Parts: sequence; C-alpha cells; structure tokens
Amino acid sequence: MADKEKAKKQVPLRLSASLYEELARWAEDEFRSVNGQIEYLLTEAVRGRRKTKPRDE
Repeated sequence: MADKEKAKKQVPLRLSASLYEELARWAEDEFRSVNGQIEYLLTEAVRGRRKTKPRDE
C-alpha cells in the first residue's frame, strides 16, 4: 500500500490561460510549484468531501 501512495500518476490537464496565471500567483505566494499547488488543492478538496459525505453512500 505504501508504494501505491508514493507512486505518482501523470494526468494531462488543460487550463485556461487566466486560470493558470491565477494558480501560478497563488502557488508563488505559498512557495509551491503550480503542479504542487494543484495537487494540494485537489487533496484538500478530497479531504473535505470525505468529511461531509455520509458514510452509507
């Protein structure tokens, strides 16, 4: 299991230029790369969803 968690998947992603620029500024403010910022935001979104989603679904 630990090896799977450490493995990274490559995902092609298309973003508008304006969204990319906004993410780049945000990433710079938090001393992350754009890729790192996207990964951080997705991780937080998944954690938040786990907390709010009922268990019986």
